[in-house]
Amino acid sequence: MSHKITNSQNISKNCFVCGVDNDFGLKTRFYETEKNELIAVFQPLNEHQSYPNVIHGGISATILDEVIGRAIMMTTDSDTFGVTIELKVRYKKPVPIDSELKAIGRVTKDRGRIFEGTGELYLPNGEVAVEAEGKYMKRRLDQITDSGFADNEWFEPKGDLPEDISL
Repeated sequence: MSHKITNSQNISKNCFVCGVDNDFGLKTRFYETEKNELIAVFQPLNEHQSYPNVIHGGISATILDEVIGRAIMMTTDSDTFGVTIELKVRYKKPVPIDSELKAIGRVTKDRGRIFEGTGELYLPNGEVAVEAEGKYMKRRLDQITDSGFADNEWFEPKGDLPEDISL
């Protein structure tokens, strides 16, 4: 299934999920779709494996937590995050470390300070490997960190915006 991309989201320097300077991070990029879903694209490293050639289940949970929690930025702004209150993960298939992976997240309920969402981590062949649903509290950057982060470590990724992404 192809998704038309409308925007990309900011990344940071040291975040485990999106940090460009984190040697062991996922270096994920996030793309907003015209259907208000958020797609995460990343390439796991050998350091992310548990069983041989399979990423650790905690990494799968991490990427789904991030893509669902960031989905709120599409209806608020780039400085509003979802801080996890609860996350339920269902593992369906092993996830390989040797290929580019994609996850998709969306907001399913927005109740002011609290929102809920769902997401899926896809295998390269398009099958769903992991599913998650969660509950989050909206928090602005200035409630989580100091202004130095927003000024020095929160920025638009370099590179062209893809027209579409297929899952």
